[in-house]
Amino acid sequence: FDAAAAKVAFGKRVKQDALKLVEGIGPKIEGLFHAVDLKTWKALSEISVDKCQEVLKSGGDRYRIHDPSSWPMQAKMAYEGKWKDLVKWQDDHKGGKF
Repeated sequence: FDAAAAKVAFGKRVKQDALKLVEGIGPKIEGLFHAVDLKTWKALSEISVDKCQEVLKSGGDRYRIHDPSSWPMQAKMAYEGKWKDLVKWQDDHKGGKF
C-alpha cells in the first residue's frame, strides 16, 4: 500500500483498506461489510455483486437504493494501487452513475 501515491491521486490521506474509498460506500455500509468479516479492498474485490446485495439487505430496507455493481471493481483498483484509474472512474461516475 503506497499511502503517498494514494494521497497524491485523491488529494487527501487514504487509510489502507478503508472501504469508504469506494464510491457509494459510506460509514454505515462499511460497517455492514465489517459485520460479515469483509474488511479489506482485496476481500471486497473478490466477492460477487450478489454477495454485496446480500450484505446491503442485512442492513434493512433503507439500503435497497444502493447499487453495488461497481464496488468489487473499484475495490480491485484500490487493492492493486491503481489510484489514478480509480479517481478517474469515480470522477466519471459520480454517485456510481454515468
